[in-house]
Amino acid sequence: MRITRNSLLKNQHSGAHATQEHLPLSYFLLVFVLSIPFWLIGGNKLPLPMRLPASSFMWVNPLLAATLLTFRAEGRDRVKSLLKKAVDYRKIRGSAWYLAMLLVMPFIYFASYGIMRAVELPLPKTVKFPAYRAPLLFLMFFLPAMSEELGWSGYAIDPLQRRWNALKASIVVGVVWQIWHIVPDLQAEHSPSWIAWHSLYSVALRVLIVWNYNNSGKSVFAAALVHTMDNVSWSLFPNDGSHLDPRVTAVVAWIAAAAVIAGWGPKTLAHYRYARANR
Repeated sequence: MRITRNSLLKNQHSGAHATQEHLPLSYFLLVFVLSIPFWLIGGNKLPLPMRLPASSFMWVNPLLAATLLTFRAEGRDRVKSLLKKAVDYRKIRGSAWYLAMLLVMPFIYFASYGIMRAVELPLPKTVKFPAYRAPLLFLMFFLPAMSEELGWSGYAIDPLQRRWNALKASIVVGVVWQIWHIVPDLQAEHSPSWIAWHSLYSVALRVLIVWNYNNSGKSVFAAALVHTMDNVSWSLFPNDGSHLDPRVTAVVAWIAAAAVIAGWGPKTLAHYRYARANR
């Protein structure tokens, strides 16, 4: 049997594709294994107004796991390609998507605050809204968000989207993402009900992140911007996030996610169906 160069390349390509289809499970497991030391020693609070536990530094692990698996399977050059995704902002076309990346999450928290006031849920008598902190918070949270998104978006989401669709892939990554956060949430002394509602919120947030990612040419930079703005927004919620009610934010975030699903479709979250209808 004669094996041509083209057939060999075709087999190599199909084999690589099959490997990619099975990578996320190994990736998820490795992220959790790498995080165990952080969970074991990370119960102390960081010297920040938000009182985050030290285990929050596990944000390095999504990138570390992606780097290790990429290097093992495909070598150093592919690791460089993965890391270059951190500056892939040139994929983003049009300022409208920058507005979505930067403003959707603040809007969700602003709407949540308005709802809490309207229905008289507990809020501090003296509301601190130090907007001047926003640039500093952005700089503080951007690196952790980018490290996570190089893993969740730059490595894990596309094989899942190829296997299922954008919505199902978003939900899978969102569920894994939130399970990964349960130990730090407990160390931050949140109640089980708080964690349950926040888990629902996190899955909706992942849908919104993937929506921005897919509509920006699959830009990891775009995903990191949304992730960063979420962290900035809850940190500015009165007071230093202490009165955040995840029941409200989960409902508001899922309303936003439902609008995205209805408008852009669950298959890709990237084809605005009403624009097609108008044309």
